[in-house]
Amino acid sequence: MDINFHQITEIASWIFLAYGLIICSGYIFSAVFSLIELRDYKRRHNFQDEIALLKSSSLPPISILAPAYNEEANVVENVRSLLTLAYPSFEIIIINDGSKDDTLKILLDTFDMVRDDLLYHNPITTKKVRAVYVSKQKAYKNLKVIDKENGGKADALNAGINISNHPKICCIDVDCVLERDALLKLIRPFLNNDKKVIASGGIIRIANSCIIEDGRIIEVRLPNTFLARAQILEYFRAFLMGRMAWSKVDGLLLISGAFGMFDKETVIEVGGYNTNTVGEDMELLVRMRRMMQEKNMDYTVGFVPDPLCWTEVPQQWKVLHRQRNRWTRGTIETLLLHKKMIFNPKYKVLGMLSAPYWFFFEWLAPIIEFIGILFFLFLLIFGQVNWLVFMIFFGVVYSFSILFSFTALFFEEFSFQQYKKSKYIHVLIMTALLEPLLYHPFVMWAAIKGNIDFLRGKKSWGEMGRQGLANHKSSKGK
Repeated sequence: MDINFHQITEIASWIFLAYGLIICSGYIFSAVFSLIELRDYKRRHNFQDEIALLKSSSLPPISILAPAYNEEANVVENVRSLLTLAYPSFEIIIINDGSKDDTLKILLDTFDMVRDDLLYHNPITTKKVRAVYVSKQKAYKNLKVIDKENGGKADALNAGINISNHPKICCIDVDCVLERDALLKLIRPFLNNDKKVIASGGIIRIANSCIIEDGRIIEVRLPNTFLARAQILEYFRAFLMGRMAWSKVDGLLLISGAFGMFDKETVIEVGGYNTNTVGEDMELLVRMRRMMQEKNMDYTVGFVPDPLCWTEVPQQWKVLHRQRNRWTRGTIETLLLHKKMIFNPKYKVLGMLSAPYWFFFEWLAPIIEFIGILFFLFLLIFGQVNWLVFMIFFGVVYSFSILFSFTALFFEEFSFQQYKKSKYIHVLIMTALLEPLLYHPFVMWAAIKGNIDFLRGKKSWGEMGRQGLANHKSSKGK
């Protein structure tokens, strides 16, 4: 039977509609699960009593690993933030990954550091470590700096793991500022759990325009640029409504590389971070979970819905493009490395839900959306557009998009209320109205370019220029 032009366009339209309905259904379910998890979390925890209990000497010591490459703008502020953390026993390891700027010199001068000639065991192969430095000052006795040849973030973290002394490792980005009680809260899933906890993550917030003094967030302010504000909404959706829901069903495949805690023994057992992917944070967790499933070990991954870490996000379109391009390539690499898991009942929730979701709705979603735009242009050229149907469809998609952002804003107000001024909420609402029209198409195109670059074999990160968190300091009365 011949299929005419009209039938082809009708079939394609129904396929796009079905795909969109499935995505919308997924978002609705994630919102419901996230709300339940947030409500239960707030009921379970009395923070004042719990923090007093957590300050006991029986807490496991932690090694904080922070890779630094050309981070002279942020590195001192970050170290100062880490030094003020409220935790009984921890060490800070800054890994200078062959920086071309003055990152190393600034660290050595600011913290009065000298070379440490102790030998270290290296269970994970890395690029050459030139030297390890420790401070002469007692105030910085828990601070180390590794200077090594450039090998990328994954290689730097592996070097930090080799030199770390403690059973739990906390991996952070050097452009982050942590809440003072961040370690106390992030270690919580590891305590008194019937299952072996292999990793724990928390919510990441945006530090752009916030007032920072001595490595601490003094005042939370809304960023001045539309680009940064759009990313605030994106982070709300990703953490408060996405990862909260995955945590509820124990299906997390990603703990943010900006701030995550891991069981060092398990990390070493799987071989450390993969230096052949630009999505090393996601790939490590997937590999750890896959190993635990294949060994039939009872385990879990924790998630703490507190705003524990504040990070600087791109405020230039070209820098954002590089970041999202890299995130896309990292997702593709991870899914292909672990494609055996997709729709494999052996891996339970991971195989039957998490991995398929990431494949169809994280990797393929931008591609299908882009094909949909091309399909619309095709119909437009041949005069086949039903404008009434198009306007209804566009209205529904746009309305659902802003409703999802409004829901994420509600979750923020329901939970932690970091943006306390009412004008901030009004500005975020206006941002939510513009985001689907301005920000989302750009991110989609960056993902398309990420797919193209993956096919071309691109492996580089690209330069990620930063304004520097230290620049957000403010004098009184400003």
